[in-house]
Amino acid sequence: MGKVISNMAAPQNDMFSFCVDPTKVSNNVEVRLIDKIKGKGLFAKTPINKGDSIFVERPLVSAQFLWNSLYKYKACEYCLRALETAEDNARRLSGIPGLTLPHPELCSVRPEMHQACPQCQVMYCSMECRQSAADQYHRTLCLGSSQDDPDHPMNKLKDAWRSVHYPPETSSVMLMARMVATVKQGQDKGRWQRLFSQFCSRATNQEEDIAHKLLGDKFQSQLTLLGTLFTTALYDDQLSQWFTPKGFCSLFSLVGTNGQGIGTSSLSKWVHACDALELTSQQREQLDLFIDQLYKDIEKETGDFLNCEGSGLFLLQSSCNHSCVPNAEASFPNNNFLLHLSALGDINPGEEICISYLDCCQRDRSRHSRHKTLRENYLFVCSCLKCVSQMDDLDLTSDEEEGEAEAEGDDVEDEMTDV
Repeated sequence: MGKVISNMAAPQNDMFSFCVDPTKVSNNVEVRLIDKIKGKGLFAKTPINKGDSIFVERPLVSAQFLWNSLYKYKACEYCLRALETAEDNARRLSGIPGLTLPHPELCSVRPEMHQACPQCQVMYCSMECRQSAADQYHRTLCLGSSQDDPDHPMNKLKDAWRSVHYPPETSSVMLMARMVATVKQGQDKGRWQRLFSQFCSRATNQEEDIAHKLLGDKFQSQLTLLGTLFTTALYDDQLSQWFTPKGFCSLFSLVGTNGQGIGTSSLSKWVHACDALELTSQQREQLDLFIDQLYKDIEKETGDFLNCEGSGLFLLQSSCNHSCVPNAEASFPNNNFLLHLSALGDINPGEEICISYLDCCQRDRSRHSRHKTLRENYLFVCSCLKCVSQMDDLDLTSDEEEGEAEAEGDDVEDEMTDV
């Protein structure tokens, strides 16, 4: 995130290179170094109005969570677009095989466009995504006929990760694997390493804190096991620094603090499309009742896990610092990995653009509770206007808040798996 400082500074034009319209974005915002403690931040150069799109950005790398994939949440291997039709998605989540959705034409999924990798059969939403994956990392990571071989080093690595990081998932070792493969395949390896270095820089004790948070009390032995399997599966002489114990811990810390949650859902897209239909009041009432019942059935059968979920490393978005009163928020309205950053209020030239690393419920808690969550997961103490105004509040966390926090587990992604 914005607090991470790197020794290898990327040029400003690199920071915007993964945005959909880099020139326009660079005319409206800039990345500035704030200080050595806070690091860099994103600032407005022109007036930004409430509701405006500040930028749209694709990740350097992204990956679906491994448990999410195992539980048959079908997503494009490259862009994470949900591959199930809205109806198939609703049937699986509700446990009602004969369910029929009204207005099926509103589903944007096009199965006839889907393509499989000819060697390993992983699925893509289009020929373009299959080619993009192959060009960036998949030629290195493709397992071919060994895709389902439990003894293949990559599958051993995936199994080991699943055995130490259970749902709700917040990170994936596959982000690290795709970083390695991207540099291996890259024509300009130095540029890719420079881009990834923008996320890297933590003191050793902080990196261990992150590993502890993600892996639990036995993190040291688990980290050693993961590092050994990672090296066996992916070692490359040109990236030898990533395969030392310290280098692997740094890489682990990088995805742990900078990995941005991504959520996609064909059913959610269908519901949004239904909301936009022009209907009579009676038709609207019937449709709303149907959708309400569907979500009740899904909650009973599946619980809260509705989306295809993963995470990605977003270069410009990573320069956004946290505030408990954010003036911008990210979302994934395209049902793929494209991150849209939108203004929650008017933002003046020279004003810092901040997002929240906490979800709505966490932001409503006491200052002490917010600080506890941020310290444990992002290793900093917040000094936003809200926290400063509450400095005199008692440093107590209510029993009710503690109970809620425990019930939520460690699911503190930036509220970005909403679509």
